[in-house]
Order: sequence, then structure tokens, then C-alpha cells
Amino acid sequence: MFNFFRPFQAQEVLVEKPQHIAIIMDGNGRWAKKRFMPRISGHKKGLESVKTVITQCQKLDIPFLTLFAFSTENWLRPTQEVNFLISLFQDSIKKESSSLIKNNIRFKLIGDLKPFPKKLVYKIKDLERLTEKNTGLTLSIAINYGGRWDIVNAVNEFRKKYHFKKPLTQKSLTQNLSLNFAPDPDLLIRTGGEKRISNFLIWQFSYTELYFTETLWPDFN
Repeated sequence: MFNFFRPFQAQEVLVEKPQHIAIIMDGNGRWAKKRFMPRISGHKKGLESVKTVITQCQKLDIPFLTLFAFSTENWLRPTQEVNFLISLFQDSIKKESSSLIKNNIRFKLIGDLKPFPKKLVYKIKDLERLTEKNTGLTLSIAINYGGRWDIVNAVNEFRKKYHFKKPLTQKSLTQNLSLNFAPDPDLLIRTGGEKRISNFLIWQFSYTELYFTETLWPDFN
């Protein structure tokens, strides 16, 4: 469906522009290992690819971009790496806030924020508030996110609102999911060679085109 490039042609050919692209950014650790560097160096380099993809989505006038940054399973990684990822995310919010506002980007976060420091949660909510009226690209970052958690959380939210006095339907479930402000992704890209969706947006991927590439995330552009 989404045939972005035709072989042996220098010019890019866009058959149909997706409205929503989701990306599983995989391969930071392996990128660093191949270069005999610590894993955190891979995460730092991966941040450059994030900026590149955001810029390209803006150029293509794609309305929605969702990036899987930290899954619920990532807590099982070494404590030092987890702490670095949280610190990197916090620093990125601080450094890039003005750029998001300047470039008319709306920032959203999806995921369970309960385990994170209150200071970080405040910064996230503040950035969402500052960019909520922006009309350009909607950039959603999935942090401490899992598709199963999202569905269970949506059911609980529905129960709190209606105490199950109304029947739970596909529509009402969708309205209570974390990504209820965006259409379902047209295209999923996963870097790093793995061919699975890893508990990411499992409800929303029903009709999504899947693209898997061997390219490690820091090399993706």
C-alpha cells in the first residue's frame, strides 16, 4: 500500500501519504555494541534519528507521529540504563520545548506515568499544555507504555465513568485509549531487524501496514 520508493529511480514516489506513522525505535544497544561503546552512547545517537524523523514528517506534512520510547518491559533492563533513559527523556523535554513550540508541534505523552518522579510528570504535563493549541505535527511519545495495559486502563476508565450501566463497545473502548486523539496508524516502522510489534498499540494496529528493516535505529534516516 505504501510504496515510498521505486527501485532504480532517484526520485521519491509517494503513492499515498499516511496520516499517522508509528515507529518502534529498536537497535540502540546493538549499534553501540558493534562500536565497542556503552549502551547509553547508542541511546544518545538514537536521539539524533528522532529529530531527523520529526523533521521529515513535517516536510511531508504528516499529521501524526507516535514513537515507542520506553515499554513497560524496559524496567527489566539494568538500573543504570533505566536511570539514564529517564534522565535523557527529562533533558530532552527541557532542551526541545522551545523548538516544539516554535515549529508548531503538539506534544502528547501516552503511557502510565505513576512510576516516574513528580518533577518529570509536571514537566510533561506542562509541555502538553504549552503545545495543546499547536496545529502542526502531533508528536506522541510512548513512555512506560504497553498495549495490554492500555486496553485494561481503557476498560477501567469506562467503568469509572459509567459503572458499566452502558455496554462497552469497540467505539467506547477506543475513546478511552491513550491515543484517542489520533487516527489509527496507517504505517508501523520497526528498526533493528525484529519482526514483531512487542505489545505496542495492539488495539490500533488492526489494519496497519507493517514495515520491518534491519537498519538499527541510530542509522535510520
